[in-house]
Amino acid sequence: MKPTAVALIKLLRSSGFQAYWAGGCVRDMLLGIRPKDFDIATSAKPEDLKKLLKKVHPVGEKYGVVLVIEQGHAFEVATFRSDSGYSDGRRPDAVLFTHAEEDAKRRDFTINGLFYDPVSKKIYDYVGGQGDLKEKLVRFIGNPHERIQEDHLRILRAIRFKNLLHFQYHPDTYHALKTHAALADKVSGERLRDELNKILMAEDRESTLSALEDLLETGVLEVVLPELYAMKGVAQPTQYHHEGDVWEHAKRSLDALSKYASLNVRWATLLHDVGKPVTFKLKERIRFDHHAQEGAKIANQLLHRLAFSRKDIDEITWLIEHHMMLPQLLDMPLGRQRHWFLLPHFADLLAVFAADIAGTDPARYDIYTQLLERHNETLKKFPTPPEPLLTGHEIMEILNLKPGKKIGENGKELREKQLAHELNTKKQAIAWVKKNP
Repeated sequence: MKPTAVALIKLLRSSGFQAYWAGGCVRDMLLGIRPKDFDIATSAKPEDLKKLLKKVHPVGEKYGVVLVIEQGHAFEVATFRSDSGYSDGRRPDAVLFTHAEEDAKRRDFTINGLFYDPVSKKIYDYVGGQGDLKEKLVRFIGNPHERIQEDHLRILRAIRFKNLLHFQYHPDTYHALKTHAALADKVSGERLRDELNKILMAEDRESTLSALEDLLETGVLEVVLPELYAMKGVAQPTQYHHEGDVWEHAKRSLDALSKYASLNVRWATLLHDVGKPVTFKLKERIRFDHHAQEGAKIANQLLHRLAFSRKDIDEITWLIEHHMMLPQLLDMPLGRQRHWFLLPHFADLLAVFAADIAGTDPARYDIYTQLLERHNETLKKFPTPPEPLLTGHEIMEILNLKPGKKIGENGKELREKQLAHELNTKKQAIAWVKKNP
């Protein structure tokens, strides 16, 4: 990708335009981090780029932004511009194509406002970004209050950059975040989701946890994830939890996940006890009866608000709803156990269960160890789930019944007997169904 990015700069330059690498790729390069992509800022306008390049997609042409495909790589190419007015708190009301210095000054943070010429190997810094990189500071360009008013998502972006880069806030940045925290509520669910996903998927867990604490401290968490904010200060029974309140337990659980854990497992782990605040009761001890079921409902609303896909919502809420039932599996008949072990997301459920245990002080892994052993044994015996001996339609024909609850019950019990090797052939299955009408 890098050689292609250099070639694009050379092509634009040879055609009479200014062109530089811009933003995050320059920042990462100066920090010794391998850039994931290369954005380009240029004096060429979208119509110039269309004439010059073969594959140009006008993703934001009215703002001077196009997507260029070269050698199978995608590059965001933007014309130098200055912006005027942000009435929707996201996009400029008007755009004026201008020069590099003005373009740098309309960006969000100084560390993202740097340009680099890979041909002459020269850095163009109009905003003091190099100094802030050296001091490891996240600082808004110009007036921080104006930058936040222009795009409210910059509140979360500041928190993400500060923690993922292990930087500090410039004092003006920090005070602006606290002052305008409520504006985060105006950001669309999709954009919030994408920023939060990046925080949860940070390569080191320390970055994720410190970002969550910053969201809490600045007041942003209460605005964008009030369900999570509600976990702060909710006491837990000391017989089982010495680690602190529900918020502390959720963070410890998240910290215990494997670095390879999927995004859905991370969300499920963070939200697995989101139902505790609404189910808190003080009887013979602190209790959270049915908190897993309530938590699944709350998570469903939260994830809908963040515009997650139906598939992801179903998976995450399933993990939350069932994270408390795993100990019961050890007392179930063999066939029912195997039914659970062969479910598509059971390995993820085990991961959430293990994280829940690890987030508890004292942590007891005996049940998890037994479940893991039995799960592995089942997968060895059934590398792929076997086809049912009888379909629901066949059961209906045998019993001469219409679709209904009875058919489902028979099918479930028949499946469990198959998995326990109590029934092994279709003939045996038909005989069993006839005896159990």
